[in-house]
Amino acid sequence: MDNSGIKIILIYAMLCFLWGSTWLVIRAGLESLTPIVSAGFRFSLASLLVISLTKFRNIKIQKDKISIRIYLLMGFFSFVIPFGLVYWAEQFVPSGLAAVLFAVYPFFVALFSFLSIPGETIGIFKITGMFFGFTGIVVIFSDSFGRDISDYFLGMCAIVLSGIMQAALVVMIKKYGHHLNPISMNFFPMLIAGIVLLLLGFSTEDTSYLKFDLNAVLSIVYLAFFGSLLTFTSYYWLLKKINIVLLSLIAFITPIVALFLGWIFYNETLSVRHFMGSIMVLIGLLIANTGNVKRLNLRKSFFGKENN
Repeated sequence: MDNSGIKIILIYAMLCFLWGSTWLVIRAGLESLTPIVSAGFRFSLASLLVISLTKFRNIKIQKDKISIRIYLLMGFFSFVIPFGLVYWAEQFVPSGLAAVLFAVYPFFVALFSFLSIPGETIGIFKITGMFFGFTGIVVIFSDSFGRDISDYFLGMCAIVLSGIMQAALVVMIKKYGHHLNPISMNFFPMLIAGIVLLLLGFSTEDTSYLKFDLNAVLSIVYLAFFGSLLTFTSYYWLLKKINIVLLSLIAFITPIVALFLGWIFYNETLSVRHFMGSIMVLIGLLIANTGNVKRLNLRKSFFGKENN
């Protein structure tokens, strides 16, 4: 494997860990902040970090018509509405069920990419891998299904809608955003998200619960830098390097990371069901990547014969 392949694997693994850790940090931050206000501060600070980095690295922010349209769509349909829906829904929907519902994301990425991007192949291995991975997530969080869903049906719909929106937007970026820089493209969308979410939070939430203590500051800084700037920049960089369906499978891994971090830091219980489900997710990822491995071996075999 060449250096670029190793770099892709390392960044993929980093994304899985960092986005998995954000569930834990959000949970800690909500001990001091209300949900929408917390998200607003997160993206406001993240946008400042992005613009600072672009100035430091002398990266220009594209301002052509296509880029502006993408920024506006990203701002509202990748950040404001999806994150607003998830934060609102998690007041009612158990976190385990929320993880299962959001795991529809890779399926809609596959569907939208199949309909919109001719060059993006899906194939039997990716489809089989997705179903294995999704089944593993269902097994892990199956204890969330024994409750009356009528109390949080709207919340469930909100989480699924969030996944569908983000799937549609990432496919659009894959198709039309080739010219965008992975760093600078985040500035306007995160700035929009930060401003809108702060306005929504301060106008609709009970701000008397807000405590701007060290816990609040650390959670905002972590989510802004590691959970937003570093992750979304890396995600959009990978979007140009690997198959979009394989990239979307991160949504299966982050709940597992969150589960194990909860076990480490919050003394949450891990059962045989959790381990079995995690193994199924890993098997699903291996199956989804089988096609890539076969193509790599064929390429090596071909070039090896040519060299002889």
